[in-house]
Amino acid sequence: MANPVVPARGMRDIMPAEKKKRDRVLGIIRDVYRQAGFDEIETPAVEPLTRLLSNQGGENEKMIFEIMRRGLPADEPVIARDASDLGLRYDLTVPLTRFYATHAAELPRVFRALQTGPVWRAERPQKGRFRQFRQCDIDIIGDEHITAEVDLLVTTLAAFSALGMAEDIRVLLGDRRFLVDLLTAVGVESEHHDAALIALDKSDKIGADGVRAELLERGLCTPDQADELVSLNIDAEAALAAGEVSLPSGKTVSLYDLPAIVAAVRALAPTCQIEFDPTLVRGMGYYTGPIFEVAHRYRNFSVAGGGRYDHVVGKWLGREVPACGFSIGFERIIDLVDLPEEQEDRVALLYKPGSDPVPVYRLRAELQASGHAVGLVVPPRRLGGQFFESLAADGYSHFVDSRREDATLDDLRPVQRDQD
Repeated sequence: MANPVVPARGMRDIMPAEKKKRDRVLGIIRDVYRQAGFDEIETPAVEPLTRLLSNQGGENEKMIFEIMRRGLPADEPVIARDASDLGLRYDLTVPLTRFYATHAAELPRVFRALQTGPVWRAERPQKGRFRQFRQCDIDIIGDEHITAEVDLLVTTLAAFSALGMAEDIRVLLGDRRFLVDLLTAVGVESEHHDAALIALDKSDKIGADGVRAELLERGLCTPDQADELVSLNIDAEAALAAGEVSLPSGKTVSLYDLPAIVAAVRALAPTCQIEFDPTLVRGMGYYTGPIFEVAHRYRNFSVAGGGRYDHVVGKWLGREVPACGFSIGFERIIDLVDLPEEQEDRVALLYKPGSDPVPVYRLRAELQASGHAVGLVVPPRRLGGQFFESLAADGYSHFVDSRREDATLDDLRPVQRDQD
């Protein structure tokens, strides 16, 4: 019979062993980012709906968890949405840009931000996808040059290397300006650009025929234009060398800064696989320039993504501020990371509930003073192999039985799985 007491739909609990791994992986990522000069910040989980619904979050704006009552009495009617209504953040970028607009006078001219935390999206739950999940972001605000993109890419690659994933990933680069210029060169009307990009972004899910059908069904372009868009055959390396893409019509489309970014990353991280992907779109509406994605070479999904968003901060600050960010898909990598087992010195202090707590906690303090991490454990009546198996599985390396009279540090014993 299924347990009726479960988390809300689309949510989940995290057990101690999994939480320990998550904290360890997050700690490795944080250490790499801090060593690269990124400063960690924290922003509220809640933002005004007017800020979340700013036409910057693409499809995510349709999946906001709105906070309806804000502590009103139960009999108070819910009125129409107004400027005071709140919602849970769907990413960390929108709160970051608000943070910068709030504290710009206190921050350096070029601010390197590190932020991790839960975000919420009211999407349909499915295996491996939850409505609450963790993001891990680094952003550079105030640098309009490719030094920002190169820094983000090289630092994120260093994080994947520290996690032992360097050989499992490849970096894909595109540019929203290239895509807009491509649509213009093909003849797609400017008012249809955003919708056409959303359709092109689905190419890996619905294929070229599906993209063509959507473009035509929504009246975004002519059949000839749709055919040209879905049948483009671009030699990525040749395009990088030339700095542009040549279309069958004879028109050329610039790659802007992509050749310089790729060259710099290849020089700084020569073992990484980085390439120009002319079909890379990414769904966020706020990207203005280079966009990037880290794809897993053996899984059919990406594990990180980001890009330049130069117009978002200015929306709140009243002046243009360049910005660029990169986000690791923490929930996607957590099951892929295979870290060597930590040899933690963790002691199980066995005790009997209801006994005098003073000697138990005095012994715990002595163990802690000796450098041990100590957990209190209620043992079964008989200390058998199954019990010691469970101690080992929970990460305990040693134990002390405080139920023995005058137990001391000298009674510290190793946990052995075949112990009786």
